[in-house]
Amino acid sequence: MDVYSHVKTVMAMILSLSMALLLKGSVRFIQHPGRLKPYWIHLAWVFYIFLMLLHFWWWELRLSNIKEWYFTQYLFIVLFIMQFYVLASLLYPDDLNDYPGGYESYFYSRKKWFFLLLSITFLADFVDTLIKGWDYFRNYTIEYPVRNISHFLLCLVAMKVDNKKFHATLVIAFIVYELSYIFRLFMKEI
Repeated sequence: MDVYSHVKTVMAMILSLSMALLLKGSVRFIQHPGRLKPYWIHLAWVFYIFLMLLHFWWWELRLSNIKEWYFTQYLFIVLFIMQFYVLASLLYPDDLNDYPGGYESYFYSRKKWFFLLLSITFLADFVDTLIKGWDYFRNYTIEYPVRNISHFLLCLVAMKVDNKKFHATLVIAFIVYELSYIFRLFMKEI
């Protein structure tokens, strides 16, 4: 087995667990419609993280071009994808017994953790892109660093803001932008 196949296998396992958490958590609303109180902003963030997982998996296809692997690169990639697993876990806790308001009260009580970790993913993305090489990094326009830095800063703001309209606007903006970004980047053959 070549090194990339090994890296890809480990990434697939962690990514699969992350997606399974999101899917299992979402299906609970169908399984127990009277027991769980959904909150649309929470569900929108679930969709956004699912979208990010798909984007991440496609983005990592370029790791196949790396000819020499070092353990530090491997460790970074594993830690990077573990952030998505933790984000998925934060969105769907084991139980909501401590949160009588359902997912709405849970989401706002854990928003600092969620947005802190999400903000770190945007910084880590720079390192991930650089691992693929300077030529690959330079291939992206100014939009790439502007996207990551602005998302990072917006996540820091979201940690502090309790306003529900702000959070509604933020998640919608993140989803719309991410869909636009994915389709503009990847609607061509790699």
